[in-house]
This record gives sequence, structure tokens and C-alpha cells, in this order.
Amino acid sequence: MQHPYKNFPDKNYWNKSVGFRDYAEISSLWTPKFTISKKDQTITAGSCFAQHMSKAMREAGFRWLNCEPAPKYLYPDQAKAFNYGIYSFRTSNIYTASALKQWIIWAEDRGETIKDRYWSDGERFFDPFRPTIEPGGFCSLIELEASRQTVLRAIRKAIRKADLFVFTLGLTESWVHKETGEVYAVCPGTAAGTFDEAQHIFSNADYPSILDDMKFVIEFIRRINPRIRFLLTVSPVPLVATASDQHVLPATIYSKSVLRAVAGNLEQTFPFVDYFPSYEIVSAFPFKGDFFKENLRSVTPDGVAFVMRHFIGALIDGETDQCPSHAEANPVVDMNEDDTVVCEELFLEKK
Repeated sequence: MQHPYKNFPDKNYWNKSVGFRDYAEISSLWTPKFTISKKDQTITAGSCFAQHMSKAMREAGFRWLNCEPAPKYLYPDQAKAFNYGIYSFRTSNIYTASALKQWIIWAEDRGETIKDRYWSDGERFFDPFRPTIEPGGFCSLIELEASRQTVLRAIRKAIRKADLFVFTLGLTESWVHKETGEVYAVCPGTAAGTFDEAQHIFSNADYPSILDDMKFVIEFIRRINPRIRFLLTVSPVPLVATASDQHVLPATIYSKSVLRAVAGNLEQTFPFVDYFPSYEIVSAFPFKGDFFKENLRSVTPDGVAFVMRHFIGALIDGETDQCPSHAEANPVVDMNEDDTVVCEELFLEKK
């Protein structure tokens, strides 16, 4: 008797592609939906793990657009401290779909609709939506506003020039201004500012709202740049802390499950949207948690390298029969122990 399953490739069967295999032998985890060439101009943004995506693409020879380069007088370590060269524009991490939507709208209206324009400790000024972008804050409100206009110009430039937008979804949880609805990068009072329980409210976005926000972003950008395509990922990094009434473990599973479902819907809905399974490669049980450090949250350099070899390998070689084991590191995408990421979310641990 004939049926469709008789003609499926090995990757469609658990025992043939996962069961009874060393995880280093698991292959063909991603077949790119569309061709991404080294000539394509790529922009990147998202949560902390997205920083590895841009680094891997740069080192593999892909054209990564840096639309807000560091001033020439800064040394490399100084440039990183001031959040240059991390993403294609100097927003620092964008953890949520609502925050991404907010940045795209602000970029197009030149920031005229921003309501909560600054925080101050009396001496220094902080951008409420990029509180750590300038170590120690800005020396004046004029400097802050000039920096904000620079990043908004960079976003406008990026979405017009790019052939590919790689965005990593990180969180469902955020803090929002009660009256304006503006979404903060991190809870006010942690990295900067003062928490006001009358104005700062917790939000844990659900599947429909995140899907709506991402569809808005994709369709909005496509109207500006009809040729741009999107590659979505979900960060495998668990929550630092949750403001929900749940334990942080189920809160993490909820967050990542919703984000993964949204990404899957978008990939199925739009022919110009693809999904790369970085979340699954790190956190799925066949990998036995080996890619996490002792805190079971931070991803090891070997884990990052393993993910990036699947990613870059599929882009360069297409679907391969076998991915190199994590012990056979390709220098192009090797991640060193001191290659740390910039992550405002860690401020939530400070009490």
C-alpha cells in the first residue's frame, strides 16, 4: 500500500534523524526558504542572542549593514561599550515585537510621537528606551536628542537599503507606560530612571497581540522596501526574571512557546519570511542541555558555535548531510569565551 510517508526524506523521521544519534550528527535542521547570498545587504536586531547572528554573518563574509558606525576616534573596546557595531542601528537590544514596532514608527515620524522623552538623575540624562546606550548617561538633553535622531535616521536608512532583516524574538514580558502605551527596553528603575507604580505597568503579551505587532512591522517595512525579506529566530536564552505570578521556569516556557508559534505562523503566511531554529538547537532535549553553562541560562561558546555552523553552513552549502561536531570548530564561526554579549535584561537581577 502506498502513502505519502513512504517518500519522505530521512529528516522527516525521528528515529532516522534524531533517535539513536549523537546530537553532533543531527543534520538538515534548516533548509533556507529562499536564497541568501553574500551580496545581499543584511540588517540585524533583536534580543541578546541576535548579536551572535550578526557576528557570524560578518565573519562568514556576508554583507552586514552598519548604518550607525562608531566615531573613528573610538577604540574597538570603547565602541562596544557605547553599543556601536552590535546591531545595524544603535537601539541596543529590542526584546519584544511591540518595541520593534515602536522603533519603526518612531523612525518614520522622526520621533515626534515620543512622549517619555528623557529620564534624569539631576546630573545626567538617560533615554528611557535605550537606558544603557551611553555609559553613565548623556551630559545634556541636547546630546540625548541628537543621539536619538541619529539612531532614527539609521533605522530609516537600514530598512530602505536592506535585502534581508534578521530579527530575534526574545521576550513576551515588558514594562509599559500606563498613559502613553510606550514600551520600555527594561523595567524603569533597574538600569536607570525611577519606577512609578502609578505609571509603569507590567505587560505579558499574548499570541494574538505579538502576531499583530509582527505583521504590522513586516507589512509596514515592505511598503517602504518591497524587496526586503525577513529571517526570524527565537532566542534560546531563558528569562533572567519574571514579573508574572509564575515560577520563572514555566514563565520562560510560555514566553518562548508563544514566540516560536508566532514565528511559525509568519513563516507560513508570507513567502518572504523564513525561520531559523536557533531556539530548538540549543534548548531541545536531544541536545541534553549541554549547550548551557552551569547557571542553565547562558549559552556556552560551543553552543553558540554549533548553532552558527548550522546557520552559516546552510546558507553557504545548502542542506548538508552532516554538520561538524561541536569539537570541530570552524574558525569562521567560532565563539570565544570572552565574546560576551550586551544584555540590559541582566539589570533585573540587581536588587
